[in-house]
Amino acid sequence: MNAIIPSSARSFGRFSRRDALRTGGALVIGIMLPMGGALQSQGAPPMPPVDPNAFIRIAPDSSVTVLIKHIEFGQGPNTGLATLVAEELDADWSQMRSESAPGNDTLYANLFLGSQLTGGSTAIANSFMQMRKAGAMARAMLVAAAARKWGVPASEVTVTKGVIAHAKSGKSGTFGEFAADAATLTPPADVPLKDAKAFTLIGRDKPLGKLDTVAKTNGTAKFGIDTQMPGMLTVVVARSPRFGGTLKSFDAADALKIKGVVAVKAVPTGVAVYAKGMWPAIQGRNAVKAEWDFTKAESRGSAEMIDAYRAKVKTPGTVAGKRGDVDAALAGAKLIEAEYAFPYLAHAPMEPLSGVIQWDGKTAKTLFGSQGPGLDKGAIARTLGVAADAVSIDVTLAGGSFGRRATGDSHFAAEMAAVAKAYGPGAFKLVWTREDDIQGGYYRPVMVHAMRGSVKDGKVAAWSNSICGQSFAFGSALEPLIVRNGIDTTMTEGAADLPYAIANMRCDVHVDASPVPTLWWRSVGHTHTAYAVECFIDQLLVAAGQDPVAGRLALLTEKPRMAGVLAAVAKLAGWGSSSAPKGRARGVAAVESFSSYVAQIAEVSLNEDGSPRVHKVWCAVDCGVAVNPDVIRAQMEGGIGFGLGHALYAAVPLEKGAATVGNFDGYRALRINEMPEIAVVIVASNEAPTGVGEPGVPPIAPAVANALAALGKARPSVLPMVTSA
Repeated sequence: MNAIIPSSARSFGRFSRRDALRTGGALVIGIMLPMGGALQSQGAPPMPPVDPNAFIRIAPDSSVTVLIKHIEFGQGPNTGLATLVAEELDADWSQMRSESAPGNDTLYANLFLGSQLTGGSTAIANSFMQMRKAGAMARAMLVAAAARKWGVPASEVTVTKGVIAHAKSGKSGTFGEFAADAATLTPPADVPLKDAKAFTLIGRDKPLGKLDTVAKTNGTAKFGIDTQMPGMLTVVVARSPRFGGTLKSFDAADALKIKGVVAVKAVPTGVAVYAKGMWPAIQGRNAVKAEWDFTKAESRGSAEMIDAYRAKVKTPGTVAGKRGDVDAALAGAKLIEAEYAFPYLAHAPMEPLSGVIQWDGKTAKTLFGSQGPGLDKGAIARTLGVAADAVSIDVTLAGGSFGRRATGDSHFAAEMAAVAKAYGPGAFKLVWTREDDIQGGYYRPVMVHAMRGSVKDGKVAAWSNSICGQSFAFGSALEPLIVRNGIDTTMTEGAADLPYAIANMRCDVHVDASPVPTLWWRSVGHTHTAYAVECFIDQLLVAAGQDPVAGRLALLTEKPRMAGVLAAVAKLAGWGSSSAPKGRARGVAAVESFSSYVAQIAEVSLNEDGSPRVHKVWCAVDCGVAVNPDVIRAQMEGGIGFGLGHALYAAVPLEKGAATVGNFDGYRALRINEMPEIAVVIVASNEAPTGVGEPGVPPIAPAVANALAALGKARPSVLPMVTSA
């Protein structure tokens, strides 16, 4: 049976060869490829060689455990990376296991990002060759060990579904029989990889499903919030009710009277309450009397911010992308304008932020769902005033993220360390409640897009897109990765690099500053740029008298893969050959994000109150080599549901710098009866694999909006589409 190695079988903190052998692994092996060209061009130093104990453990029982360097929070790296290893190892899928790798930038860096970080839909993309080579290396060592024992040439030894065999002598054995001998061999410097035609696991649905499914469904999987330690105190923090506020003073007398409350301490983010359990911690926090300084706090509401942004986009911004003479083309043809406003959005993962830190005054051991252990380790060390090697991170399963657990300032990790530092040696579990998380910021930023375009002689003649919003890049640890020529590329991705071949095009951007903390949100800039671009191109094509699919295809001459998914989804839905049932209409959108291409068609009707009802969504995706088709389909389906729920219902309104919603009663999610029927086609490709965790999200909202236009309604200019429910 497939399973995750339980947390009890893991060392808490640093990982060594001795730890691997003690947990039953007789052969441990790893491989690191040189840094990708994209990061090298940014001036990053070369990656040092990796300890060969990093990635694979083969135990005496022939089980193969893959150490997964990317956090598993539902997007599938446990299964994906294990598939890559198993393919080249020629293991049987029933042998495969997965375990989260500990925090270690040297061993487990994302090859595209230079740090142990999960994000940008890069888990499979950066690991594709690395993990295949690790599997091929392990196979070669097992074959060499068998050949030596049997006294036969290694070239005559075969491996099939976990069985090592020599046909001429009739001898055979299992991985476990040769793992100890293989561990004594020097890893080969180079190993050949399979031709794609020989794949038996890559590109196939797994007979036993994802590696973590059983543990997650029977309750044995352990998430960060499940962690318990002897003598551990649970901690919650009272934070400023307005973004940017700071603590002036507090009175803890009433809180300390509550049974179970052990201490109340000031920390940089507010007032920490330490208790013997979650309930007394919450009660204690409610009893704390705190006074806040709002001198530097945000005083605006989100509606006021949007009004200010609407004024800014009427003025010239910093040019992010340009070609042709836009002003002349706009003046010489029929002018069409549109404006789109997007609210703050919370990530709202099912498991809020939580983590455990064990601090002895000199070293810290932590266990939590860290999306960026490299960044978090540094933040913990700086907060505690110790060297980075005095901090260890054991990465747990996490119940979702959507970007929430990957903050450039590592604020949760730093707060966890601050909680320990304020109290002194001990074990502490810091928990953010649902309300803490939704009201605590790190939102998808408020954004406004002003669009101007023109059509002439049945064609799109000009395109102008002006954007205003907050940047979470400037001043953060990730600024070197995402700021180019003074532009936060996450604000303009998909807009500055417009996929459509329009001769006259311009995109400019304005940046607003606010104490409200913002962050990438599943599919990052494409969450708003895709809506603006795909709604506006649809509007322009209709004005030009063109079919929305045919018109897009005509403008995608330089984007063959984008055209490919658009043609595929049109065929899947029967666009042009079959009509929607009476009272329904269809809308289309196509988006390239994270080097993957996704096109969707939504079939929509109107409820009695005029709100949209989405009945069916057709989806085509080209993500290069499809490592795990079942995971790809699941990510498209999940992305559609996630994107649809937020487009229809979700927003975090601010009033005077404070969030006005705090849980799912106010932050509305898609309900199960509202989930549409979904059909997904994966476009065959020989290109290198790209991501699927995020690209399913961007097309759904504009596809729905364009279907509404086909029903005779206006494309919603302000999201969410349904203002109350």
